[in-house]
Amino acid sequence: MAELYDEIGQHYDTYRRPDPRIAAAIAEALGPAGRVVNVGAGTGSYEPRDCPVVAVEPSHAMIRQRPPGGGRAVQASATALPFCDAAFDVALAVLTIHHWPDRARGLAELMRVAPRAVILTWDPDSAGFWLVDDYFPEIAALDRPIFPTMDELRRILGRVEVRPVPVPYDCADGFLGAYWRRPHAYLDAGVRGAISTFTKVAALEAPLQRLRRELEDGTWTRRYGHLMDRTEMDLGYRLVVASGAGR
Repeated sequence: MAELYDEIGQHYDTYRRPDPRIAAAIAEALGPAGRVVNVGAGTGSYEPRDCPVVAVEPSHAMIRQRPPGGGRAVQASATALPFCDAAFDVALAVLTIHHWPDRARGLAELMRVAPRAVILTWDPDSAGFWLVDDYFPEIAALDRPIFPTMDELRRILGRVEVRPVPVPYDCADGFLGAYWRRPHAYLDAGVRGAISTFTKVAALEAPLQRLRRELEDGTWTRRYGHLMDRTEMDLGYRLVVASGAGR
């Protein structure tokens, strides 16, 4: 997966900026952490600034975009963290576990190096999303198998608390669901280039042309204009807080 992000991650600092509302939810879940390891850290979004942080990231391109003054970055894989047992107080993993080559091993590594874990992920059992349902059904086929269900996380991590993370209408972090109320954004190649799923979609042009056409002729608005009255939406993003109890 490092090779993928060395290719698509060149402009993550432009399109994947931390959203303050999601950051607040993550900070609350982390609590008064002493030492944090951020696994699959990318450019460092959502890392706490008030405690020592070590970032683990396999991609050179992502590490190069980390802001000055951030935590120390280590190039390594989530499945083989180069730290001793209980080296940290909390392990953080933000929209990354679906990229790990061995999810169960990576999750076990989180709990080996820290007694608590805070994971931002997506629930494949959640309801649909217009972009996927109407324009890119291939995305569902690609994403649902690679994201763990909440039951799977409970089996691996033990007792967990699952917290919904609604996506604000003006979300600053350009993940797949971020533009649910800004449909024109998905026509932007830069936006799509910062969303890993689009790199795996075999046929992009026909759905994009249809979306462009239906935005122009009003079809999208007739079907989804009611969304413009909403300020946030539950698209299945979840914070999973694990303490290792019951494992």
